[in-house]
Amino acid sequence: MNDDIFDDPEGSREEILAATYQALHEYGYSDLTIQRIGDQFDKSTSLLYYHYENKDELVLETLEFLLDSFEAQFTANDITEPREHLETFVEQMRSSSEEQRHLETLLELRARAIHDERYRRHFNRSDRIFENYLSDVIAAGVESGEFRDVDPDAVAAALVMFFNGIVLRRSTNDDEEKTSRATAEITAYLEHRLFPDAASEPAPG
Repeated sequence: MNDDIFDDPEGSREEILAATYQALHEYGYSDLTIQRIGDQFDKSTSLLYYHYENKDELVLETLEFLLDSFEAQFTANDITEPREHLETFVEQMRSSSEEQRHLETLLELRARAIHDERYRRHFNRSDRIFENYLSDVIAAGVESGEFRDVDPDAVAAALVMFFNGIVLRRSTNDDEEKTSRATAEITAYLEHRLFPDAASEPAPG
């Protein structure tokens, strides 16, 4: 979840989504109400009720807006430096997992996908977009010779599952040292799975 997108909202719709995002970040899903969203909104709360029936409509549209922004930013560009793209993405995922409220909220929302088809569709799409992006990066690296000859789809799926696991672990467990050691294995995995210059080095003990 990246609040930079909402630094300068354009028009009432983006202002509403920005207010939803801020309220969701502050209260989490379970304590979120339309009134609390309205408290973050400069205009009348009645405008929220006019356009949206309930908080789920607001949350889902906010999630889709964030996902659309990511997709537009990262899938429209040519991948000229695959390793840098991959390492930057991994570092962002590791850094973002440090904010506990974001993690708890993401876990709450993903859990709703078990019983709510709308959330299931969103998170299936989210995983697919992240996997496709990573697969494209890895495929570009294989083609350029920066990466070893691997199955880009399989490695991308493994990375997304790993990141989803980080969200789950850090949302429910405060053993930061163990989680940090496990997170460091992402780098070790990439070095020995993808990078030719590390392929001949012994695996870490």
